[in-house]
Amino acid sequence: MAKRDYYEILGVSKGASQEEIKKAYRKLAIKFHPDKNPDDHTAEEKFKEAAEAYEVLSDQQKRQRYDQFGHQGMNGGFGGGGGMNMEDIFSQFGDIFGGGGGGFESFFGGAGRQGGRRTRKGSNLRIKLKLNLEEIANGVEKKIKVKRYVACGTCGGNGAKNGTEMQTCGSCQGSGQVRKVVNTMLGQMVSTATCPTCNGEGRIVTKNCEACHGSGRELQEEVITINVPAGVMDGMQLSMSGKGNVPERGGVPGDLLIQIEEEEHPSLKRDGNNVIFDQYISFIDAALGADIEVPTIGGRVKITIKPGTQSGEIFRLRGKGVKDINGYGKGDQLIHINVWTPKTLSSEERATLERLRDSNNFAPHPGKSDKGFFEKVKDYFQ
Repeated sequence: MAKRDYYEILGVSKGASQEEIKKAYRKLAIKFHPDKNPDDHTAEEKFKEAAEAYEVLSDQQKRQRYDQFGHQGMNGGFGGGGGMNMEDIFSQFGDIFGGGGGGFESFFGGAGRQGGRRTRKGSNLRIKLKLNLEEIANGVEKKIKVKRYVACGTCGGNGAKNGTEMQTCGSCQGSGQVRKVVNTMLGQMVSTATCPTCNGEGRIVTKNCEACHGSGRELQEEVITINVPAGVMDGMQLSMSGKGNVPERGGVPGDLLIQIEEEEHPSLKRDGNNVIFDQYISFIDAALGADIEVPTIGGRVKITIKPGTQSGEIFRLRGKGVKDINGYGKGDQLIHINVWTPKTLSSEERATLERLRDSNNFAPHPGKSDKGFFEKVKDYFQ
C-alpha cells in the first residue's frame, strides 16, 4: 500500500509554516492518542502516521529532501520516521503537549503514559560516505565500521552493579517528573518538569557498575550495512534510525546520519539524471564518418559518426544516465561532438590542405537545419 503524502496526513499545504505544522500535528496527536483511544488499533496507526509526518516536516533538512524526492528520498533503510514506535514518539515529541517526555495529563487528566517517566534519546552520529558515479547511478550496498555507544553488556544498560541495585527516586516516586500547581485568576494550573534528583529516570543507582562506571553504556566498533538508493546527490543527507549512540543509563538510540560525497569521474560529468561526455574527433572522421567507442557508466559502447558531422552536434544514448531517485526511469548520456583542429602541420599536410582550400565543398554552407549549439541543447531538453 502506497504511503500517504505527509502534508495530506497533517492537513496542511506545502507552503505551511513550522508553527502551522506543529499546530496540526498537536491536534491529530491529541485526537488519536492511545490513552484516549484504548485498544483502538486504527487510532494508534494514525497516531504513528502523524508522528512520522511531523518528524520529517518539522526538520528543515528532511523537509527539503522530502519536497525534492518524496518518500523515495526517505526510504531504503533511511528516512524520517519510518518504523517509529511509541517510545520514539514520546521521547522526541512529548514537549509538543507541554509535558516534557510524554506528559499528557493536561489533556486526559491522567498521570501520563508510564507515569510520565522521561525517555531520553542518545546523540546522533555523523559520517561522510564517498561514492563514485557508477555506485550513485545504480544504488549500492556499503559496509562501514562505526564506533558508537551501546548498552553495557555487564549491567544491561542501567549503570548499576550487577544490574539490579537501584532504588526508586524519593523526589518523584519513580515518575521521573515533578508536578507544580499554580493558582491563577483562571483557576489552578498544573505544570510538570523533569525531576532534578534523578534527571527524569525515576530511579537512582546506589552502586555503580564496575564495567561502565555507572554510565550504562560502552563504546564498541560495529559493522553497519548501508543500502544507498540509486540517484542520490552530492551533499544529500541520509539517516538510519537507531544506529547512533545509546544515552547514559538507558533510552532510545540516536540516528546515524550519512552525508553523500560524489567522487569526480575522470571523463563523465553528471547533470541531474543525465550524464555529459565531450568527444573529440578529427576533421577526417567528421568528414568521412567513423565508428568510435565512448565511455558510459556501464562500460564502453560504440557509436557511429556519420559523414559530414558538425562540431557541436549532440548524440543521445537513451537510458545510459543515472536512475531517478523517485523511480521514474533513468536519465540519458549526451555526447557533445568537438571537431579537433590540428595546431601544427607538416609541409606535406599543409600543401594537401592548400590544394583543397578553394574547393567549394570545404566552404561553410550552413542551412536552416544546421542549428547552433544552444538551440541543439534546448531541443534535447524539451
